[in-house]
Amino acid sequence: MTPREIIAEAWAITVREHVLRRWGFFSSFFETLLTAKLVSYQVYFLWEWMHGTLGGFFDVEIMIYNTLPHWFFWTFVLTFVFLFIIELFIPSFAKGAIIGLTAKAYQKEEMKGGLVLAVYNFFPMFAVHELFVLGSIATTITICSLVLRYVEGDVKYYMIGIVVFFWILSNILEFLASFAQPAIVIKRVSIFEGIGQSFKLILSFLGHVMFLWLLLFVISIRIAFNAAIVLLIPGIAVGIGLALANVLSPVVTYSIAIGVGVLLILIASYFFAYLHVFRDAVWTITYFELKKHKDLLVIGE
Repeated sequence: MTPREIIAEAWAITVREHVLRRWGFFSSFFETLLTAKLVSYQVYFLWEWMHGTLGGFFDVEIMIYNTLPHWFFWTFVLTFVFLFIIELFIPSFAKGAIIGLTAKAYQKEEMKGGLVLAVYNFFPMFAVHELFVLGSIATTITICSLVLRYVEGDVKYYMIGIVVFFWILSNILEFLASFAQPAIVIKRVSIFEGIGQSFKLILSFLGHVMFLWLLLFVISIRIAFNAAIVLLIPGIAVGIGLALANVLSPVVTYSIAIGVGVLLILIASYFFAYLHVFRDAVWTITYFELKKHKDLLVIGE
């Protein structure tokens, strides 16, 4: 298949298979929710830093404890902790199902077994994700924020430079390991064997570089759109909270603001689901196609 045919097939599978989009929505919602919270905290820290003070991690919780009923505080804290734990693991949990079901759709097999694929491949998917965790822009911003707020002297700028260097390095390595997760799910190989296969495939088929750059461009559009939405959601929620603060009670105001924020994340996640599934479908189909070629390390039969 040509790169154009691969992209067309990946999009056709994304649009046709509702079960894939459900898994994509499931993953995108919690991923976007976590990113929105991380960005919200960093915006708050930046605001405090610009006004000459250092914001603390638990300032919001302390403010809620001091101004709102204790039942609301404990509901908020327990929900926050519960969601944070889920948000860390759900994307990796759903990844195995998305890749496995995409492979089944491409092979014209029955679209069943998503939960089994998710459970069986969870730990390898999570391990691969954590190997390149510094490639996340939200993680990088969080680390840079910590350095700026708690490290004294000019050394903090060198530390930020090191963090940015590892962010770039992680993204390069993550790109080279793009076929690792399909290899793990489809061929049942180990984590490092899958990464090794991915490195070899990408380096062996540099003739597909235009296709790979096109894929990166699509991913960049998703990331830019994702960043815009994530930055917009907290702003809308906070704006609604401030607008209602002088009219309604604090409990009602915060409840409405949180509800609107969650609703916006649900709407955004619906659209992200298409892009999420499409990205994984492209890599999965490309893995199938490249594995049909003879290994360039093999000479003769």
